[in-house]
Amino acid sequence: MIALIQRVTQAEVTVAGQSIGQIGAGILALVGVVAGDAAHDADRLLDRLLTYRIFPDDSGRMNLDLAQRGGGLLLVPQFTLAADTRKGTRPGFSTAAPPQAARGLFDHLLANARQRHPQVASGEFGADMQVALVNDGPVTFILNTAA
Repeated sequence: MIALIQRVTQAEVTVAGQSIGQIGAGILALVGVVAGDAAHDADRLLDRLLTYRIFPDDSGRMNLDLAQRGGGLLLVPQFTLAADTRKGTRPGFSTAAPPQAARGLFDHLLANARQRHPQVASGEFGADMQVALVNDGPVTFILNTAA
């Protein structure tokens, strides 16, 4: 699985003009599922999302994770992250997991996140979403569960 994470002061996802998920300060994670991903990949990604140290400590160094800092986690499914962009000028999607498998893994990730973290919101799988955010820093990283 792949996640593009951004440290945010706020983030919101809307569908058809209706807000379906929002957080204040925390992490926005755009999540892509790659063909061959399994539940252990979703579990590993969640571990990293909750423990990746991207928040400043009292000295201003990135030493605190989401659990230590507190704040929200907004998970947004985004199949385009799994695109093959190695050649040409148009992305290929043969590397992305089939929709049914991807939905199952995203739902697994979301359910486990809600059990382990008090503030979790999400986008809607397969929907045309609009995502608004204020990137804090800016701080942006790509997490990948592939070995």
